[in-house]
Amino acid sequence: MTVTLPSTFDEPVLLGVIGGTGLYHLESLTPVARLTVSTPWGHPSSPITISRTKTGFPIAFLARHGVHHQFNPTEVPSRANIAALKHIGVRAIIAFSAVGSLREHIKPRDFVLPTQIIDRTKGIRPSTFFEDGMVGHVAFGDPFDEKLAAVIAKAAPVLESNGVKLHTKATEGNDLTLVCMEGPAFSTRAESHMYRSFGASVINMSCIPESKLAKEAEICYQMICMSTDYDAWREGEEAVTVETVVGHLKANSQNAHNFTEAILEHLEDEIKAGTVGRSLEGSMRYSVSTAPSQISRSMLEKMHFLLPGYWALE
Repeated sequence: MTVTLPSTFDEPVLLGVIGGTGLYHLESLTPVARLTVSTPWGHPSSPITISRTKTGFPIAFLARHGVHHQFNPTEVPSRANIAALKHIGVRAIIAFSAVGSLREHIKPRDFVLPTQIIDRTKGIRPSTFFEDGMVGHVAFGDPFDEKLAAVIAKAAPVLESNGVKLHTKATEGNDLTLVCMEGPAFSTRAESHMYRSFGASVINMSCIPESKLAKEAEICYQMICMSTDYDAWREGEEAVTVETVVGHLKANSQNAHNFTEAILEHLEDEIKAGTVGRSLEGSMRYSVSTAPSQISRSMLEKMHFLLPGYWALE
């Protein structure tokens, strides 16, 4: 039986979870509201479900590709997704994604916390909130949040107890680089070998522009990657297919839910205390290069939705 949930929620929701392929809800939490949020950049890819942990802490969940997986990676309304989460109070985002492994030791069903990104999208995805005569520049040298990643890594024993390895900068001894490609087609073998030559560890189609937009919205962001295949670089082996990806995702679905539940146990107190989720506050206030007098009122109104009070509405 379908339960009708309230369409409003009066408390700030400080933590958001974005689910990727194979993760469309948080089964361990109790849903208490389902919000339809309209933003100046349109509607998010799914309603935002608010659930509570066992202690009552609210979590926002959004399905990146829609509840029926109807948005391909290029079509995901990332600006609306990030703006909607920001609008309800989110300070930190955990984003799940299926990825291909570019390294032999990162096996299918392993989890990875990337630290760097190589953008191989094609410039056809809207990737900034700053447009229409308002120019702003975001610092993106470290695209992921180190403190958030450190808290997530504390939950690694939950995965290890099921024979799943969590790859982090600490376990690898170096950066773990994620290549974000356009898609929706998977890599050619030549491309896959090229990405390996870059020193990259994993590849997906979702991290850009989501991570950039989170930075512009002053939201701390960390992607959790679930390896489902070896992309196309392994000679003598069939290249990745949807069947391969979905098979590993289904097998690993319970690990993702268990991992999320364990992460929340570590993360809740950190977010409440402000030790995680506040490091970007104020970072965009002085990022605009355009003279204030030359920015249109309509653009200022859009940005007021995202970062209220930063730029005066005349």
